[in-house]
Order: sequence, then C-alpha cells, then structure tokens
Amino acid sequence: MKLGYIDYLNCYPFYHHMFRKEPLDNTIVPRYPGELNLLMKEGGLDMSPISAGAYPGMQENVVLLPDFCLSSIGYVRSVVLQSKLPIEDLNGKKTGLTSASKTSMVILKILLEKYYHLKPEYVPSAPNPDMENIDAALVIGNEAMVESERPLPYIYDLGDLWLRKTGYPVVFAVIAVQKKTAAERFEKVLEVSESFKLSLNDLRNNRRDVVKYAGEKYPHITYDIDHYYNLLKFDFTGDLKEALEFYFTEAASLGLLENVEKINFLDINTGI
Repeated sequence: MKLGYIDYLNCYPFYHHMFRKEPLDNTIVPRYPGELNLLMKEGGLDMSPISAGAYPGMQENVVLLPDFCLSSIGYVRSVVLQSKLPIEDLNGKKTGLTSASKTSMVILKILLEKYYHLKPEYVPSAPNPDMENIDAALVIGNEAMVESERPLPYIYDLGDLWLRKTGYPVVFAVIAVQKKTAAERFEKVLEVSESFKLSLNDLRNNRRDVVKYAGEKYPHITYDIDHYYNLLKFDFTGDLKEALEFYFTEAASLGLLENVEKINFLDINTGI
C-alpha cells in the first residue's frame, strides 16, 4: 500500500510508532501537503494525510478516518501570514500564497475577504518565500518555525485569527483513504490506523521520546517542539468535526471550495 506522509514536524506524531518501533509493509511517500493532495486526487496514493481544504475536490473517491486530524484551537505557530504591513493595510497589496497547503490558503482568503473586507493581489509564492517583491506571504509548516535572518514586522497566526474571528478551531489536515483501497485492502487500512493510535499513545505516555526523535528528524526547527505538540490536536473530536463543517460552509459560500453536503467517514467496523 502506498501511504503518504506530510514531511513536517506536525505530522510526525502519527508516524512515530511506524518509524521507530514497528515498521509496516507499506511504501511511505513523504511530500508537502499540496503534493500529497494531488497524488490522492489522481489515485497515486492509497491513503494519506491531506489538507482539509483538498477533501471537497476528491470527496467522491475517498473517505476520511474518523479518529484522526491535525488541528489547533487558536494559536498554532506553524501557519502564519508574514507581512511588511499591518493586515488592515493589505488591500490591493501583493500577497504570496504557497501551494503547499490548500487549507491554509483558503483560511487566509476567507479571513482577508470576509472578515477584514480586503482584496489583496494574490501571487504564487514558494514555501519559503522571497519577500523582495511582495508585501505579505502565507508561510506554513517547518518553514514557519525557523528563525529568519530578516524577520518581518508583522506576523499573524492564522489559527489564532480564525478562532477570534469565527469562534471555531481549525482542522488543517485529515487522513483520507481511497474508497477502492478501503474496499479491497481494509485490513491494511486498519493496520495503519492502529499504528497511528499507538503513536498517539506514545505522545501521551512517552512524550519525551516522541519529542526527542522528532527533533532528530527535523534538526533545523528552532521552536520548542514539546510546546508545539501541546498546541496541536490529533484526535478528531465531535467539536472538531463541527468546526470542519463550518470551514467547508464558509469556503463554499465564497466559491473557494466545492460544496460538501456530508463528510464521508470510514466505518472502521465494516469498511464502508
């Protein structure tokens, strides 16, 4: 089975058991979220974390694992808008959008357009953007957690902004399974799901080890990893599912994502 892995610090807690204790017979494909989104949409992966914002575009062909997500209730640190200007002054200004994560790109557009009533000039930018010719940029993942030699005067945490403006947490990523894979290789899907559960148990009960090995895998991260993992939520609770539904409704109302009438979750008892 081909299994995607978001090659960021935030995804490591799901894979700790698989990486350090009990490898599984899968081909693991590490990529940026945007690349995994495309591979899942095209059927190039059997199962993978994907940007929550990518789900509407592939909802006919995938189901989501009901127990896992990557989310934050407020401040998250790894999804930020870096800006030369106050956010209120970005109307008509060049704002870089990385393709690394669809969720964060859509969140930023909703915030700027609906809640700040702004219309920036959006331009493509790299995950680690060159700010020479742009006024602001969306920066996510590991790149947002490395100290810059030339820090910008305004840094806005999107998890914090979203909570303050909407009252909801943010679900940044979910774990998708091809419907075909769920039907034909259900036992393998359950095996990976069980590995994720064991990993999150390690995060709860053997936290020091998880933090240590995550730091070894991503040595360039300058942020306190233990604190970062306190900011993230990995269990897909009912409140977070409600928050994801709200996000989909907001995005669809602005024409940013396809409409999602119902989120389809995998039934872990039947495989349907």
